[in-house]
Amino acid sequence: MQTLFNQLVYFAFFQCLLLLGVFLFSKKNRRNINAFLAILVIALFLGLSGRVLYAAGVFGGNWRLNSVSEWAAMLFGTTLYLLTRSSLQNRKLNTQDLLHYIPSIGYMTFILIYFVLASDTVVTNRIQTGELKRVVWACHALGLIVNITYWGMSLKVLTDFKKQIKNELSYTLKTNFFKYLHIIMGLGFLVWLTLYMISLFGYDMIERDARPSIWMAMAFIVLFITYYGMISPEVYRITQLEIIQKYAQSKLSTTDLDLMKKQLDQLMEEKKPYLNNKLLKAELAEMLGTSNPELARLLNENIGMNFFEYVNYYRIKEFVALARTEKAQNLTFYGLAQEAGFNSKTTFNKSFKKLMGVSPSEYFNNQNITS
Repeated sequence: MQTLFNQLVYFAFFQCLLLLGVFLFSKKNRRNINAFLAILVIALFLGLSGRVLYAAGVFGGNWRLNSVSEWAAMLFGTTLYLLTRSSLQNRKLNTQDLLHYIPSIGYMTFILIYFVLASDTVVTNRIQTGELKRVVWACHALGLIVNITYWGMSLKVLTDFKKQIKNELSYTLKTNFFKYLHIIMGLGFLVWLTLYMISLFGYDMIERDARPSIWMAMAFIVLFITYYGMISPEVYRITQLEIIQKYAQSKLSTTDLDLMKKQLDQLMEEKKPYLNNKLLKAELAEMLGTSNPELARLLNENIGMNFFEYVNYYRIKEFVALARTEKAQNLTFYGLAQEAGFNSKTTFNKSFKKLMGVSPSEYFNNQNITS
């Protein structure tokens, strides 16, 4: 089991080197890569380095080499937050962002002075007096507080973004990379917190035996990033989507909104812009001859739907109409849904059930339509 663990850590370690090589030495990637993703990989590299150097017997397998892993302890939550924010809000690295790393730099400096550079005599004395254990507890408590705080902030950015895009996009934007990255890192912080509590209550042997799970968590994060880099290379880059803020002030009267609603309904019925499965609210506003904020007000106040719900309402109507034509004999439900403008089976099923109260198969239960 120990051999398998070491092999996984070694593999993840060298995978970090490979990723950093791709980021740094490819001109195209170096120009477009999200800098915070590179910093996250560097943090993972540092986190795995201590274990790799210690297991490989470098410098006689000195226990101090494990302290190298501690240098990364304060980087994970901060970098996750900055990575999520920059990717979803189209923000590149700037000087102000680096201020978030001040606690990390201070922590790394302290680890270097207190653990790495201290003489064996000083360290032995600290162990005997119990000072070393108290300092380790304090360091881990600080690391947990900072990381979990930034993890929560990052999760809020992701949640707010997913809510906001429903008023700008008519399709589901793929954010699974960030969703699963938050889950994996959240589980990693939970393991860390659990081990900390075990140690705090005096079960040092249990904590020591379970400690490798921290490096396992880092290894899985590396493999996750690599996997997504292969299936969705765009996650390495800053998203070019810019979300337009909700209207602040609108000069349209109630009568104006009523007239605009009639024009919008006519536009949707005659030109069927919803058949464009990548339709944006800005595009629909341009077709209607109004501004994005004014259309937002119309949808939210007059119609009572966000853009995502409104467009998918027409797509469901189109789907139901198509399902009653001869075309339905040669297409599955999802095939018909694509014809109606949907680009995601999950979005189609959820939208249909929300509007109709039942699934598509239940709705057409008494008709000769196969799914």
